[in-house]
Amino acid sequence: MKSNKKKTYKAIDIFSGAGGMSIGASMANIEVVVAVEYDKYAAETFKVNHPKSEIITEDIRKVTFDKKYKNPFLLFGGPPCQGFSTSNTKTRNSENKNNSLFWEYIRQVKELTPEWFVFENVEGIKSFDNGTVIERLKEEFEKLGYKTKWNVLTASDYGVPQNRNRFFMIGNRLNIEFEFPKKHKKIVTVKDALEDLPQLNNGDSFDFLEYKNLNPNSYAKLMRGKSKKVSQNYVSKNRDYVIERYKHIKPGENWKAIPKELMTNYTDTNNCHSGIYKRLDPDSPSVVIANYRKNMLIHPFENRGLSVREAARIQSFPDDFIFKGNLSFQQQQIGNAVPPLLAKAIFEQIIKLTNNVKKRQ
Repeated sequence: MKSNKKKTYKAIDIFSGAGGMSIGASMANIEVVVAVEYDKYAAETFKVNHPKSEIITEDIRKVTFDKKYKNPFLLFGGPPCQGFSTSNTKTRNSENKNNSLFWEYIRQVKELTPEWFVFENVEGIKSFDNGTVIERLKEEFEKLGYKTKWNVLTASDYGVPQNRNRFFMIGNRLNIEFEFPKKHKKIVTVKDALEDLPQLNNGDSFDFLEYKNLNPNSYAKLMRGKSKKVSQNYVSKNRDYVIERYKHIKPGENWKAIPKELMTNYTDTNNCHSGIYKRLDPDSPSVVIANYRKNMLIHPFENRGLSVREAARIQSFPDDFIFKGNLSFQQQQIGNAVPPLLAKAIFEQIIKLTNNVKKRQ
């Protein structure tokens, strides 16, 4: 009798962070057997949410995997991107030590020989050193026998309520011409993401609260899963003068809507980034929420910053995902993550193309 049980694919996650890509992998029926993450708080978060996975909390340059992990179906991850990011003008050069970590990614591909790899990074890697970084990556992977293709994907095209662009290079040694997944027709908005979450105030810190309604929209329902209550309702405490500024900003507006007399502590507002003091537009996907506390992104309707759970929703982390460390570490983990639903779309496409080829063999 033919089994109806789906095949489970084995994967390794390097530079895992809190595990956004690994959550996407699990959604696609991929088992992450081991992950590597140097930051102890992100590693703790990963372990709590992936109790069956091994987590190696070590500098990737010191990691050589045991033979039992060789030849996995998939290797994925994104080396630290500070050197590549277009927003990081101070250290955006070839001497930045983080840039050399992509050689560690290449080493792991060489030693582990996965069937597939997914190399993820910021959009800025496209233009770094006039595009020579991408060409070098492609060249090195092709030397190892991998057929590659790269693209920049926007998370909101794949069911994520956020306009976040990420670079992906996909490679395989099965000689498959990879096709990036088709965009979703339906766009998920900030309102869709947040409408069933509890009302909060500046500085609130509640471990658990009730959901607002029992009939969530399809996105909220997906995020809720089997969760009965909303966890990690933690909001940064902003000073009174910051909250006063928030009151002048309408949905979609930024710091420019704040009266000048309330911005006197800025020596030159011309240097203010457009993402500062941005109130989210409820009827559109969110702006990028990286550094959302530092940028002081504002709730679409309430005069406060985003809670941990709200930011996680905008990143498409399910509500049962728990972040560890203090509030600032939790916020950083969320902001740095790859949206799970974006990762899921890529992984499902990899499985689909693999199965199509193997059926023809």
